[in-house]
Amino acid sequence: MQYNRMELMISMASRYLEDDSIVVVGTGAPCAAAMLAQVLYAPNLTIMFEAGGVGPQLAAMPISVGDSRTFYRGIAACSMAEIMEACQRGMVEYVFIGGAQIDMYGNVNSTLIGEDYRDPRVRLPGSGGANDLASLCWKTLMITPQDARRFVRVPDFITSPGFLTGPGAREAAGLPPGTGPYKVITDLCIMGFDETTRRMKVEQLHPGIGRETVTESTGFPLLWAEDLEQGEDVTADELRVLREEVDPLGFIIGRG
Repeated sequence: MQYNRMELMISMASRYLEDDSIVVVGTGAPCAAAMLAQVLYAPNLTIMFEAGGVGPQLAAMPISVGDSRTFYRGIAACSMAEIMEACQRGMVEYVFIGGAQIDMYGNVNSTLIGEDYRDPRVRLPGSGGANDLASLCWKTLMITPQDARRFVRVPDFITSPGFLTGPGAREAAGLPPGTGPYKVITDLCIMGFDETTRRMKVEQLHPGIGRETVTESTGFPLLWAEDLEQGEDVTADELRVLREEVDPLGFIIGRG
């Protein structure tokens, strides 16, 4: 079956969410990935939203983290403070974040493009809760198209911490040991992070994608897994659920 890059990234991301785990998501592709995972891979996945929705039955795609649908038949309708407290207490396994720039250590910029903080070329939305979530949740996932303008050697600003400057830097900054970037899911490949250097490492290429394409689409040197895999294709079930149940109006998958 034919699919676009958004459907590809969402499908691949959904496979990393384990059953009986908790994930904090925003709207858009992360929410779609969590909804897809609930249907196909993780029926007991608990979805949390920054504005306070915990474990809702997501019958339709919410348009914001405060949308009333993020509370529908949920376990709890609480506040942002309680969501962040759950992360701080180590109760949340996964979080999805995004941004305009990401570097080899998984640091993310969603604040500005340019050298002058007070007068940037582009002012972006900023952190919201992304800094707190990337700092406190066990595993940070990112869904983003891959190109050299987005995957940069030095970001213009660090909004959400990855492994900062490398091994030991998160811990030195006072962040909980064992937390940090987990996977980066792009339209070209899936990347993890090397245990020793904490640098981004290509683990799996999407069908039809070669190493040269990934290298040309990245603004810094990548590490490559010795057992580099060619990933499986998007399944018919994933596309059916995405198109018929998760996002039938194409708000998210229509952007691909």
